[in-house]
Amino acid sequence: MSVYHRVPPSSFAPRRATSHPPVHQDHHPAYTQKLPSVEGNAPPRCHPSASIPRLREAINSLDSKMASLMSQRHELETHLEQAVRLQSPIHRLPNELLASIFVLGVLGIRDENPVMVPTLMLVCHYWEEVVLDTPVLWSKISVSPHDSLEKARRKLSRSKSCPLDVSISFGPRLEHLNTVTEQVIHAMDLFRPALWRTRSFSLSVPTRPQAHAALSRCQEDAPLLESLTIQIYRSQDDHYSSPPLPLFRGHTPRLRSCSLTSFNFGWDTRLVSRLRVLKLGGYFNGFVPSPSTLLGILRLCPELEEFALRNMSDVDSDSCYPPSFQEIDSSKTSKTVRLPRLSKISFYYSGIVFTRQIMNQITFPNLESLEMCYLENVTPILQLLYTQSLTRLPLQSLRIESCFFNEPKLVTLLRKLPSITSLELVDVEDASSNLLTSLSSSQPWICPKLDTVTLDGCTSLDWDSLRTFVESRLPVNSYPRYQDARAFRSAQAATKTISASAVAAGYSRSSKSRSAQHPQAVLPGPRRIRSIDVTRCSQISKEMVQWLRMYIPEVKCEPAKGVWGEPMMP
Repeated sequence: MSVYHRVPPSSFAPRRATSHPPVHQDHHPAYTQKLPSVEGNAPPRCHPSASIPRLREAINSLDSKMASLMSQRHELETHLEQAVRLQSPIHRLPNELLASIFVLGVLGIRDENPVMVPTLMLVCHYWEEVVLDTPVLWSKISVSPHDSLEKARRKLSRSKSCPLDVSISFGPRLEHLNTVTEQVIHAMDLFRPALWRTRSFSLSVPTRPQAHAALSRCQEDAPLLESLTIQIYRSQDDHYSSPPLPLFRGHTPRLRSCSLTSFNFGWDTRLVSRLRVLKLGGYFNGFVPSPSTLLGILRLCPELEEFALRNMSDVDSDSCYPPSFQEIDSSKTSKTVRLPRLSKISFYYSGIVFTRQIMNQITFPNLESLEMCYLENVTPILQLLYTQSLTRLPLQSLRIESCFFNEPKLVTLLRKLPSITSLELVDVEDASSNLLTSLSSSQPWICPKLDTVTLDGCTSLDWDSLRTFVESRLPVNSYPRYQDARAFRSAQAATKTISASAVAAGYSRSSKSRSAQHPQAVLPGPRRIRSIDVTRCSQISKEMVQWLRMYIPEVKCEPAKGVWGEPMMP
């Protein structure tokens, strides 16, 4: 028996066309070569039969495009950084204003930094151009063992035509004298064409022949010269005693400051007239000017503000003058020299006779600072100061070092100096406890504005007088002004009671009656001591120094030292 299966009708129906075309041999993926796609995030399609050179070429093309884009990015970042920098205020300043800031920063400070200008040039090219185009920054030129001639020549070229500050400085050492002389001569040959625009000139050399070799080349006019400094460290060469030719041909109309040390210029008045600052020192072996010569120079300087004499070896005692020297010289200079602007005088080892004659022939109504050092007995000068104080003497600073004086005379003078603020006594044995006792008295106060005291090496003072002096200068109602805390509290309570009663009364009493009943509340007291120096005062112990530091802001105390700087035990 045969079995037949039924075939469904759908098997005989025609098939519908599909979206997939029939695969032919020519379109098989194995025979199709396509480049990898770089668009989108889909990974590139690759077939093992793809061409390797074409793939490498595609990768190299992408690398070149990426390198080009990175270069463009770096260029844009550079432009962005420059644009941001231009927004800084310092880059928006004009060149002239930036140059003025540089000038104030470099030349406006006292201690000049020699590396400041080169440092400014290293900041950027813009600053370098501004510095090179600012001649004032190159106006200070120096030649020394640390500053070469090449550096000076470079500065001189960059300074163009602005006024110069010239300095030739070599120390007192006598090694390599020939080399120093050669450098000094070459330096003067370099500066000689620029003397017409030199504003200040300073020369410091070891010996007198070197100074004469340099100054013999100063034969041009110096119409802008304002300050002249000549310092010779060793002046024992007498065969160079004759002065050189007139410096700068005697034409220095603006010279106002002159400092000469051991330089013999024949006391030519053309060089030292119309000055405001005159400093003379280091004249030995008969080269000291006579009082009449010096007074003649002072007479030509009516606007003198500072005067200093230092190290005059031939006038250190009365025996250096003949018996009738003082009378003869006084008769020649009987006319008093008025110096209304003189504010500072300094005498350092200038001889008491010489100094007394100078001080006796001048008037100084505006003197503010006086220094007297190594002058033997200065009592006659204290008397001259007292005479001047009867009219006007606004002295603020007085320094006496290694001198003798009459202590009552000094106290009498201090009573006439209410404006003095600084009193310096150094190595003065005549300053005893009586001086501090007088300064502690309030009947009336002596030197009420005194706030700086120096007692360096004054071993004749005792501790009790020093403590009383410090306590008397403290403010009212300060604890040290009373013997114990109970007295201090009683004084405070009394002061509060007086103040309350005065408020209740409505200040009905007159100021005269209040000053009579309560003088401490009306009369101003002395100024508090701000600084004291008790260096080399062996009678002052460490405990005493600690007490001083409790009530004085600045206390200087150093032990005495030996020849080699070692501390000496008391």
